[in-house]
Amino acid sequence: MSGITVHRIGREAQPLVIIDNFAPYPDVLRAAAIAAEFGPALHHYPGIRAPLPTSYMPTQQPVIAEVLTDVFGQPGPIDLIDASYSMVTSDPAALSIHQRLPHCDAFAVERIALIHYLSEGDGTAFFRHRSTGFETVDQSRAPIYLGQLDAELRYGSEPPRAYVAGDTPLFERTLLAEARFNRALIYRSYVLHSGAITPDAKLSPDPATGRLTVTAFLSVEKI
Repeated sequence: MSGITVHRIGREAQPLVIIDNFAPYPDVLRAAAIAAEFGPALHHYPGIRAPLPTSYMPTQQPVIAEVLTDVFGQPGPIDLIDASYSMVTSDPAALSIHQRLPHCDAFAVERIALIHYLSEGDGTAFFRHRSTGFETVDQSRAPIYLGQLDAELRYGSEPPRAYVAGDTPLFERTLLAEARFNRALIYRSYVLHSGAITPDAKLSPDPATGRLTVTAFLSVEKI
């Protein structure tokens, strides 16, 4: 698979697939984002989102399906849960506690996350929870992890009002995937991760100058 590299995250060695030159016409996608109407994001995302061109997923699905089969061992039919242009725009001072921590997008093993960078800038970081040692949180681990994290936040100090990009008292960074224009990352949604937003990051809501990405969430049916 040309332009595709596979990395293993931390001790649990979950796959992270990095695909350079992901989309055939990235400048067209960027132009469409500049013309799109963005609105507030849901589900704790610290920024804004806009609809994608309808051709995006059909165009990219063949390479996604190849990766899911060859790397993740998940060759079943792909169900698109959500996909949109996304931009991180929230001021660090306005972040909720959970927006200042690494997170999982879902606890189910069949769920897959994709991020496609349409700008240069900050990448994506992956983490290990120090006290449990968890780098992934599936349905069986969720009660343990959430209970322990709640206790640490309740009886310890709050995380600083900043995006989490590196090591903290509660989390150790295991890998940093750098952002490059037209690079995509594919990983399982239950891996602990965060946008590695640096203190000097441009948080502009303008797609021409801000951190423009496509984020997508997929589910792969078992066969």
